[in-house]
Amino acid sequence: MFDDTLKAVFLSGFVVGSVIRGLYTWRNRPSHRPGDRKAALDTLLLMLASVGLVVAPLFYVLTPWLDFADYHLPIWAGWTGAAVLAAALWLLWRSHADLGRNWSPSLQIREGHSLVTRGVYRHVRHPMYAAHGLWAIAQVLLLQNWIAGPALLAVFLPLYLVRAPREERMMLGHFGEDYRLYMSRTGRLIPKFWR
Repeated sequence: MFDDTLKAVFLSGFVVGSVIRGLYTWRNRPSHRPGDRKAALDTLLLMLASVGLVVAPLFYVLTPWLDFADYHLPIWAGWTGAAVLAAALWLLWRSHADLGRNWSPSLQIREGHSLVTRGVYRHVRHPMYAAHGLWAIAQVLLLQNWIAGPALLAVFLPLYLVRAPREERMMLGHFGEDYRLYMSRTGRLIPKFWR
């Protein structure tokens, strides 16, 4: 019974997260300009991420076929997962809102692109990656299944490790010393409280 509640919480969060991403994707329709850095590896990693974020979890929530791989955590772990998912959704929304028209689903510098250092970007350079990292942790706690639970975590790490450094090189190339100074006062995923 509690497993069904956790699945419902996850599914609700999935819908909210999809609406957030969909709204900003529609608002900032991608354009393929010379600055677009979408490579074959990027495409592969994004497809794998969609398996961990969408396919495996929905397959588990909507069918009984993965039930053989269930595990059970204490009730507090499920509620902790719900709280972490709420934090991930807030951070995902706030990241998009703070970036505004500067956001693009691919690594791209847009015309009139500005360096955003306000809002959540005042403390963290990659809050969207941080949001997806939190989501991955929440998924492990909410979808207590050895396949669906860690699916996002397994594919998020390679995506982050490949894309974040490429994104930073692109930003350094475009914004130069301003971005270098910004890097010195912010953390990649976790705020630098000791600056």
